[in-house]
Amino acid sequence: MGQADGIFAKGTITFPFTDWDEWPVEMFGWSSERLDMLSAELAKGESSAFMIVRDGRLIYRWGDIAFKSSVASVRKSLVNVLYGMLIAEGRIDPQQTLADFNIDDMTPLTASERKATVMDLLRARSGVYLPSVYDTANGRPDRGSHPPGTHWFYNNWDFNVLGTIVERATGENVLEALASRLVKPLRMQDCAPGDGWFQNGPESMHPVYKIQMSARDLARVGLLYLRHGRWGAKQLVPQSWVRESTRPHSEVGAGRAYGLLWWVAEADAEDDPIAVHVPMFYASGWGGQYLIVLPELDLVIVHRSATALRAGPGVSHVRMGEFLRLALSAMPERG
Repeated sequence: MGQADGIFAKGTITFPFTDWDEWPVEMFGWSSERLDMLSAELAKGESSAFMIVRDGRLIYRWGDIAFKSSVASVRKSLVNVLYGMLIAEGRIDPQQTLADFNIDDMTPLTASERKATVMDLLRARSGVYLPSVYDTANGRPDRGSHPPGTHWFYNNWDFNVLGTIVERATGENVLEALASRLVKPLRMQDCAPGDGWFQNGPESMHPVYKIQMSARDLARVGLLYLRHGRWGAKQLVPQSWVRESTRPHSEVGAGRAYGLLWWVAEADAEDDPIAVHVPMFYASGWGGQYLIVLPELDLVIVHRSATALRAGPGVSHVRMGEFLRLALSAMPERG
């Protein structure tokens, strides 16, 4: 079904302003037989939705792309978009420190920890190794073992505090800010009040912010970054911020890296099971939540697994790599 009246198009630059424009894969030279194989594989496990967006158009869908479920740690990449906007507006300076925002916790921060900057948190390099709500910190370093900015550690304390900083800088909590600055301008189809909430805990005074979203709304975020922060005629996020966010800041394995709240993988990265023959950046959440951007191929790929509705652990990183490579095998040969 076409939605020509809902599309902004200028050459090959296409955006969905209402529903996604859907095109038969054969029009792009893709193999419907290979995509049928992908559909069969997706149906075997705990996947709930899969999308392929090429040139800003939806060319493959599987499952219920309108169903909303938890995005898990994909939330962190959504917050990256918000920070790009707030920094550009001068609301937040990335070199401001925890002390500047009067950040503390149940266990008081040391003078050294209070020197951690916003940029340190965005890079997961705060050097603050305290418990967090929804703590995922297996192997947390000893407290004080690394000064701020010197050591990468995937730390929910950093990510939760970024939410607190948004509220102290703007007067809006992070969920309100995402609704007004991301959901509304991207004209997301399924997001509604109540799709984000805070969860407090005894571990920390900084709550975790939980978000549920549909696959087709998440794909809009991927397209925004594929288009270097542009949406239609508007530059919502500076190009420089997108570029800085999706380049390696911390090498975490052979070809795998962490940017600013985004994962980055080189072509054929040895230590990343979802790596393919071209570079990518992506957001990843527990259970199989993926938003993958492959700029060289002009592709956005979304995978969802509604883990709350199933008894299993969702879709593994290795399994996601199998889905991704099968999807790309359906692309036409370069010529």
